[in-house]
Amino acid sequence: MGDDARLRAVVALAQAMAAAPALRDVARAAAEGARVAMDGSFAAVSVWERERGRLRVLANVGKLRGDEEEFPEDESYPVHDFPEIAGLPYRRRSGEGEPCAWVESADGPWDGAGPPGTRRAAVLRRRGRGCCVVAPIVLHGRAWGELYVAREPGRPVFDRADADFATVLASVVAAGIAQTERLEEVRRLAFTDPLTGLANRRAVDVRLDEALERHRADGTVVSLLVCDVNGLKAVNDELGHEAGDRLLERFASVLSLCGAMLPETLVARLGGDEFCLLAVGPSADEVVRVADEVCRRAAELEPGEGVACGLASTGDPIGPVRSARRLFRLADAAQYRAKAARTAKPVVAGREGARETEETEDAVIRLADAAETARPAGDRRRIRGLDV
Repeated sequence: MGDDARLRAVVALAQAMAAAPALRDVARAAAEGARVAMDGSFAAVSVWERERGRLRVLANVGKLRGDEEEFPEDESYPVHDFPEIAGLPYRRRSGEGEPCAWVESADGPWDGAGPPGTRRAAVLRRRGRGCCVVAPIVLHGRAWGELYVAREPGRPVFDRADADFATVLASVVAAGIAQTERLEEVRRLAFTDPLTGLANRRAVDVRLDEALERHRADGTVVSLLVCDVNGLKAVNDELGHEAGDRLLERFASVLSLCGAMLPETLVARLGGDEFCLLAVGPSADEVVRVADEVCRRAAELEPGEGVACGLASTGDPIGPVRSARRLFRLADAAQYRAKAARTAKPVVAGREGARETEETEDAVIRLADAAETARPAGDRRRIRGLDV
């Protein structure tokens, strides 16, 4: 392959990686681009998981053998079997610069210059391949993983020029992975509350819209628990805002722990002293039991005065829920009643009954309906000024 063709291959590889939406897709695009650029029959991208001490394959492309899969669930190898990726001792022949790729054949390192003691020759023989080029992927000065390209037996063995080109490709791959990681971190921060590490209101809005689509399609139960930390202002005034933040963090841990009792649950801080738990799938009774546990554990937190919790679930008789705003309004109304009554138990929409004996409508639903007509939509505290 000439210089112009290799330049076009590098550009194509970078463009394919830039268009990939997630890390595994980036890995696949990188492997396929490198396979084509290196005229290989097979390629893979692997990541070094330091906490496990293993090299885990993210994507395989080309002619797969045996148990190889395009996106393996857990194809990984002990790093001590391939020590060169961990120590990165194999640098350019001058001993300077970034780690350089090397070539191996089924008979051992090409020209005797590869890192000693690796097991790649045995792997090549076992997989029925003739030779490979291995290029470390380096991010922030540390080994991140490797790019691996192989050829079939009988094909020309990769040479030094191929190894140098693979080093260039690995640098392009590293840049693409770094960009993907930055974008994923931006996305994570956009949906995360910085104080507690829980999801934020934006994440709740997205998940709730998706959940209600499922509810309308197949009747999946969607439940929303809204919690307000009691006494936060007093803690801030008397002990300082750091103490208030610690109380919020401790309650966030309680809510997260309780949320883990239910599958498909999102735990979030809506802002200030307000939190929520969004459950998709479990019955209303299951969510009520978890809400009871939230209130019980929160009452034990010091400083603080427990929490006021309101729950609305499509599994209860609350009428049609055609929008996220409606479910929020019902949960908000239930939470307001819990706070006004200073109850240590959650208030559940559809299970409250009416205050006046001559009325039969649920009091929470009545309050939510009144809030809808009295205040413009979108204000989460719209019911706070209403009488109950």
